[in-house]
Amino acid sequence: MPDLPRTQLGRTGIEVTTLGFGAMELRGVPRGPEVSDETAGEVLNAVLDAGINFIDTSPDYGRSEELIGRFISERRSQFFLASKAGCAAGEFATDGHDHFFTAANVRAGVEQSLRRMNTDHLDLVQFHQSPSKAVLEAEGALDELLKLKAEGKVRFIGMSGTLPELNEQIAMGVFDEFQIPYSVLQREHESAITAASAAGAGIAIRGGAARGTPADWDNRAYYMLPGSKPRDRWEQGNLDELLDGMSRIEFTLRFTLSNPDLDTTIVGTRDVGHLRSNVEFASKGPLPADVVAEVKRRMDATESRPE
Repeated sequence: MPDLPRTQLGRTGIEVTTLGFGAMELRGVPRGPEVSDETAGEVLNAVLDAGINFIDTSPDYGRSEELIGRFISERRSQFFLASKAGCAAGEFATDGHDHFFTAANVRAGVEQSLRRMNTDHLDLVQFHQSPSKAVLEAEGALDELLKLKAEGKVRFIGMSGTLPELNEQIAMGVFDEFQIPYSVLQREHESAITAASAAGAGIAIRGGAARGTPADWDNRAYYMLPGSKPRDRWEQGNLDELLDGMSRIEFTLRFTLSNPDLDTTIVGTRDVGHLRSNVEFASKGPLPADVVAEVKRRMDATESRPE
């Protein structure tokens, strides 16, 4: 299997593979397809065997944290482990996706993640759901995460952020990393990604493969621009003309990897074959600069095109 490129994750000094693994796809029912323990173990070990060293999860992602703890905790030194804060935990636990940005819930969540994943530290904890500065400060959530960092239970702190809060979050200057959505079909965070990187933060992209193939896009409302379906935007830009023998998924992933501010892009799967294909695509690196420029020109034109 080809070697994956690596880059430094902002000011952390940690080298990460430009392709990371998103464990949300292992969440299982009821919020996703059923995943057997055997399949989960096979996928997680295949991730590490492929050389991927950045794994992203969350207490919100069903069984994913428990599966990581069960199947790859003995290989803990081989990967950089990122999870989330603000997700309901302990006495705050719910059956939904509620978030509570309080000191007590942040601590309960981190302690829960440590137990679930059978580790004594989390390399990165990112606030989930892009809370504002006011929300982070109102009930001590940020201060508590910084305390957990001082205690050695968390090495770095980050933000899973989106506009409009993202610019304010960058200006706070406390986050070592930002996880930001970005793809050929979702470029509205491009300037914020550049600003966060310039401020010294690491950049982890989510949605960099547009969450699947074009056949899935009509049902991926989170990853579409207002008033436009992703499939429509792809076709309006005539992007198939630029594939040059690539599949759409390879083209989409490598466009994301062409962003010079990216450190890693998180791509999830519950299929070892898909994982190996993603590694092969990522190992080829960014698209040629002239192709990237043409993609942007075409996609900019679709944004101004009347419906």
